[in-house]
Amino acid sequence: MVKRDKHIIRIVEAWKTYKMGDVDVHALRGMNFEVEYGEFVAIMGPSGSGKSTAVNMVGCLDVPTKGDIYLEGKNISTLSESQLAQIRGKKIGFIFQQFNLISTLTAKRNVTLPMVFQGVGYRKRVRRAEKLLKMVGLGERMQHKPTELSGGQQQRVAIARALANDPDVILADEPTGNLDSKTGKEMMDFLCNLHKKEKKTIVMVTHDPRLAKFAERIAHLRDGSIVKR
Repeated sequence: MVKRDKHIIRIVEAWKTYKMGDVDVHALRGMNFEVEYGEFVAIMGPSGSGKSTAVNMVGCLDVPTKGDIYLEGKNISTLSESQLAQIRGKKIGFIFQQFNLISTLTAKRNVTLPMVFQGVGYRKRVRRAEKLLKMVGLGERMQHKPTELSGGQQQRVAIARALANDPDVILADEPTGNLDSKTGKEMMDFLCNLHKKEKKTIVMVTHDPRLAKFAERIAHLRDGSIVKR
């Protein structure tokens, strides 16, 4: 029997270099980072530290210029964009600062959309969307469009959408950035509940030390490398 790697995510000596004319700009510089199954980790760093690039790597949105990224023991750093898209859809749920909801769709249709791309049948995806929206306290707002919802309600829709395909990893990028402090605290409590009760692996990127305290572990990113764990 093959023993499962305890790490759901491993980034090994990852570099990301962008060409700016004749100049090479290194967004990541030999980044090493691991996340265990069921862990809640915060990645902190100042502006320009490489947080956005790190998010792209963890979320299979990009691949390194050199180095390796493993998701559930599989090296994904050489996969094509279409292969990465399939992995993202099945394995990773995204929660963004800007919510990124489709304004012309109702809350329920926003939540069903990720399931459409994974080939889930109509009745099944509607049932799951309704279940998730009830779970985040929006059972009475399913037919409302984003413009008819408060910021906190929109973020709840975004969380329900992130859970649509029952992903292994929730990637939260500044998840309370557009929320007031009270609503932000409610969102963090909800993420903690997902971690503790649903056993979800959560990777949160933030510049706010108050948010980072909700995590089990904090990794500090500076100049494209993890400098403190």
